[in-house]
Amino acid sequence: MELGMNKKLQREFEEKIGYHFQDERLLEQALTHSSYANEYHWGKHLDNERLEFLGDAALEIVVSEFLYRKYPKRPEGELTRMRASMVCESTLALCTKELDLGKYLLLGKGEEQTGGRGRKSILSDALEAVIGAVYLDGGFASAKELVLRVVLNDIEHKQLFSDSKTILQELVQGQYGGDLVYRLVSEEGPDHDKKFLVEARIANVAYGQGTGRTKKSAEQEAAYATLLQLDRQKK
Repeated sequence: MELGMNKKLQREFEEKIGYHFQDERLLEQALTHSSYANEYHWGKHLDNERLEFLGDAALEIVVSEFLYRKYPKRPEGELTRMRASMVCESTLALCTKELDLGKYLLLGKGEEQTGGRGRKSILSDALEAVIGAVYLDGGFASAKELVLRVVLNDIEHKQLFSDSKTILQELVQGQYGGDLVYRLVSEEGPDHDKKFLVEARIANVAYGQGTGRTKKSAEQEAAYATLLQLDRQKK
């Protein structure tokens, strides 16, 4: 059995992120979850956790500079809140969907069987690790380009997603009659791998639905879907 990352998949992923590694081992490490490294006894520090640490720092500085320049009149407190919403787990996991990042991860059998490829914490950590790997391989400018391309593209929708529940609540209170309620439609899977389906209801009318491994994340996706639906209805 050949261990490590498939070369074809590696090239495919490089095309998606728009960066080609000089040191291919860095990309492989960035996509290696600790469960895989442990299962195949790869040794200490050969998973993506250290790269995640580095990528997190690079991500914060790029997002900070971007917000500082884009919003010159906004105070420090508001910029801090905006940055936190852009680099949080749920927003980063959303960013990985366009890359189909879960497809390229190296996971242990147990993590694979319990839905690790779709787990937001694993996806967001892996994205940060990829940013860290690009930083080491090509320098800060390359890492910055990746963050701008993958995380800070379409920033208005990313902010809408990260603040979706608050924005929807304010919208309902200001423009719609009745209460906003999140109704659990279904709950599947064992305790360690739950999948919740939730729908948002305004004045007892069903709107957007969302899925997640927690009720909170499912509600966030349902709120986001509802905001998009309400926006389309206005046009």
